[in-house]
Amino acid sequence: MIHLPFRQIHLDFHTSEAIPGVGSEWDKAHFQRMLQLGHVNSINIFGKCHHGWSYYPTKIEGCAMHPTLTFDLLGAMIEACHEIGVKCPVYISVGLDEKLARKHAEWLRRQPDGSTSWVGWMQPGYHEICLRTPYLDNVIAQTEEVCHLYNPDGLWLDIVGPKACCCQTCIAEMINRGWDPRDAAKQQELGRETYVNYARRINAAIHAITPAALIFHNHGHVIRGDRELACLNTHIELESLPTGGWGYDHFPLSARYVHGLDRDYLGMTGKFHTFWGEFGGYKHPNALRYEAALALANGAKMCVGDQMHPYGKLDEATYRLIGEAYTEIEPKEPWCEKVTSVADVGVLSIEGFTRTSSLHDTGSLARLVDPGAVRALQEGGILFDVIDTESDFGKYKVVILPDAIPVDDALKARLQAYLRAGGKIFASGTSVLDADKGEFVLDFGVKYLGKAESNPTYLCPRFDLAPWAPASHVIYTEMYDIVATSGEILADRQDSFFNRDYLHFCSHQHAPCTLKDAAPAMVRTANTVYLAFEAFTQYAKMGQNPLREIILHGIRTLLDEPTLVTNLPAQGVQTVMWQAEKDRSIVHLVYGVPVKRGQGIEVVEDLTPVHDIIIALRVQQAPKRVYLAPQNTDLPYTVEDGMLKATVPTVQCHQMVVIE
Repeated sequence: MIHLPFRQIHLDFHTSEAIPGVGSEWDKAHFQRMLQLGHVNSINIFGKCHHGWSYYPTKIEGCAMHPTLTFDLLGAMIEACHEIGVKCPVYISVGLDEKLARKHAEWLRRQPDGSTSWVGWMQPGYHEICLRTPYLDNVIAQTEEVCHLYNPDGLWLDIVGPKACCCQTCIAEMINRGWDPRDAAKQQELGRETYVNYARRINAAIHAITPAALIFHNHGHVIRGDRELACLNTHIELESLPTGGWGYDHFPLSARYVHGLDRDYLGMTGKFHTFWGEFGGYKHPNALRYEAALALANGAKMCVGDQMHPYGKLDEATYRLIGEAYTEIEPKEPWCEKVTSVADVGVLSIEGFTRTSSLHDTGSLARLVDPGAVRALQEGGILFDVIDTESDFGKYKVVILPDAIPVDDALKARLQAYLRAGGKIFASGTSVLDADKGEFVLDFGVKYLGKAESNPTYLCPRFDLAPWAPASHVIYTEMYDIVATSGEILADRQDSFFNRDYLHFCSHQHAPCTLKDAAPAMVRTANTVYLAFEAFTQYAKMGQNPLREIILHGIRTLLDEPTLVTNLPAQGVQTVMWQAEKDRSIVHLVYGVPVKRGQGIEVVEDLTPVHDIIIALRVQQAPKRVYLAPQNTDLPYTVEDGMLKATVPTVQCHQMVVIE
């Protein structure tokens, strides 16, 4: 496995030909001082931008150096970085090249209605190019030229991914194969093939010249459940700007999936207040400190996105900002290198079945189910991974099938084997339901009767749901009508008096509960729990505290001996990483509270300390030492019945507890 530097920068430089004096204020010493001020040890620098301009004297046909640049800026940056021991992979814009797009309209990627891609997103904006056209040869030739000239540390290839295309080249290929070009599934199939062909060709070209070069193909999101695409990279970079549409849910969800792959990975955020390409926008330093803590707690390295001014000077305020976070990462690195996650629970990702490649597809189940599951488990302090059908289920005490997981014969056989080996399953909604037969493919101690007629329904727990007991809790999504055939009923469904329509309605929203049990809502057997509605979808949409505790109660009834229990507040993050080479466990405690500012932007400003955080960690034997890192301060502890107990006096943003 390739091991990445911890403190990285992604430096954008998409510079219009209308801007004069590009690079005119470049100064090697200033560039180096800014990187040192930021405690940076790797930076992605630009070879070719979205506008199609190169920042070195290229000789490839159709390519050209930026018309107002007078020297080899790429070569100067590489020299400056290497002089101070900073790695510098080279960025090449693959999917966008506006200079060539204007010359070759026949190369543009097209939607089924003939419209182009990207220009509608940024108006006016770029036009995406199809990689099934002759453009692919052009971009490979330029990449080879960069490798020959500079022997780069790596290549960072942008705006790529499996994308349906209806340009004339792709339509002709579909017709030649006997496919209907109007078939959306065939468009997607060809788009995937186009991407895989591009990635394999350009990987081979790069490694034929620079065998040790890092390679990453970026399309804004790593698709969970599609390992073939993930493994076209030498490592994984999780583009995840919380303020740019990703939010603070996206990174931990993605990280807890990719740390199950055989690739080192990093979290990429930005210094911007909003999105890429912003000049003059800055985060609060505490936001980057918090995001750095999340990266380390999730076993990741960190990269911060920046954008250089066209004149060629890095912004001092930016590197002071980044330096506050990276100054804290640097002394923590010895406890964060070559670690693997410790998890009690595996959450089977719905995205592995929907295979959406669009991060911003808000209609996708993956945009609701997966974040809802991660949010509930993270807030409940459960140690978990996000998994796919190729993961080793046997690593986990509980596997969660959230809301809508379809189960074919192969997955059914794997789940049955997992249950026979002592594993336990928590399922909700239509997971493991054969809709055609109207029955569950695994025995959850219930029989499926159909959808409940009442809307809404209410859930009444038979367990103590403090501080909301006794109560009937409204369920905003539809519930399923079931009967218990075995096992224990943990909660009942209660119906409303009637469904709201113009003939009868009550109050402002819906009719009240009849307070009479109508059917089971939650049933437990020896090794399963089933919850009869899309609980994780509802939690992602509505954020009900009682619903989260209902979900967590079901999981905890299956999870007899959790590995870690703390009293960290709900907005905290707790993880355990195992560092095999050092024979030690590292408990990460992170606390920060993202808040909404403006219209839909999440920010972190205050990092309020929390005190007297109790940890109880299950251990195989008494440790040699327990201490706080990086402070190297011994922490008093006890061990009783296999549980190590200690109290961390203060957690401000991030604290590591090391058990050797």
